[in-house]
Amino acid sequence: MPDMDVLLERLQKTVPALELRENEPMARHTTFRVGGPAALMALPKTEGEARLALREAAALGIEPFFLGNGSNLLVADEGYPGFVVKLAGRAFDDQREVNGQLWAGGAQKLSQLARAAWGRSLTGLEFAAGIPGTVGGAITMNAGAYGGEMAQVVAAVRVMDRAGNIEEVPNDGCDFAYRHSAFSGGERLILSARFALAPGDPAEIKARMDDLNARRKEKQPLEYPSAGSTFKRPAGHYAAALIDQCGLKGLRVGGAQVSEKHAGFVINTGGATCADILALMDRVRERVFRETGVTLEPEVRLLR
Repeated sequence: MPDMDVLLERLQKTVPALELRENEPMARHTTFRVGGPAALMALPKTEGEARLALREAAALGIEPFFLGNGSNLLVADEGYPGFVVKLAGRAFDDQREVNGQLWAGGAQKLSQLARAAWGRSLTGLEFAAGIPGTVGGAITMNAGAYGGEMAQVVAAVRVMDRAGNIEEVPNDGCDFAYRHSAFSGGERLILSARFALAPGDPAEIKARMDDLNARRKEKQPLEYPSAGSTFKRPAGHYAAALIDQCGLKGLRVGGAQVSEKHAGFVINTGGATCADILALMDRVRERVFRETGVTLEPEVRLLR
């Protein structure tokens, strides 16, 4: 990994208004609340700042990691020696109606966007009301819940590549699949997106959102830091059911635990390290494979 000091110096000179943080604790930026420091983090507040930051990194051969809300991310205890880019500011955390479609910046929280859709009597995003990610992160992994997913509602995505070039990608160019999109490889930064939603009755939209949120609260360990579902859904099975079937609820490694409330969640009960979580995930995968023959694949991404 090239020296971050060189990039820092170039960014300070080229983009003096850009917010830069050295050795930024990643535990502050993930819902697991674990992770060591990122060597350098940039928080662009405009597309211009983002473009210049990416071009300077590209000139040095540095590949940036694009960070959303960190709700599907596990960062190594020793940290990340590279360059992290996280959109910040009003330009990226906003939403509005454009030609009958709902537009949102890449840093807009998905839960806020779902409430905004309800406020505009637009239906289709109810499933997203309890998903803790950003618009950019949710599109990147085609996030979904309760039968809905981003692929069903995204009309187009505006992205910037590592050279600073911008293009708008229509839905059929997004390569959406289960927990996957054309942006999953991290080559392009999602700046904003447009959503194709249908007119709906606001009372019915609100009732649906309230119902789903009540079900989440009842069934999921929302009181603990986690990254949501730890494993992907295996073909023909449910990860939580397999883990429960193997008697693994409550299994612990250090501060990490398989939730007793929902077996699909690994939670941080307090003081968990990345190593604790990874070790627990390994134990769960080994046991489930030994007893059922099913291989669980992590849904959580590891950054190290």
